[in-house]
Amino acid sequence: MNNSAIGERWEDVERELFTPEEVAESKLRVSLIGELIRARQEQGISQKRLEEMSGVKQPIIARMEKGYTSPQLDTLLKVLAPLGMTLAIVPLDTKQL
Repeated sequence: MNNSAIGERWEDVERELFTPEEVAESKLRVSLIGELIRARQEQGISQKRLEEMSGVKQPIIARMEKGYTSPQLDTLLKVLAPLGMTLAIVPLDTKQL
């Protein structure tokens, strides 16, 4: 995508501003939160109900989903468990870095 206002594609700007590790971390965070939101919505669970199920306060869930905060690992696990999900450690695809 070429943005004529700045004259460069976002990918080019991204490469100049961020390290490959920072880009990978950001993409992982977006992916994790996207999956959390998708699972919650597919199951018809409100943020308030997820609070009741997980013990994580609704405002914290909302901030996580909006990307305003990076959740602690234990918080993320508490929210994922009632949705029938967990995290897994898998080999890194180093070609994408």
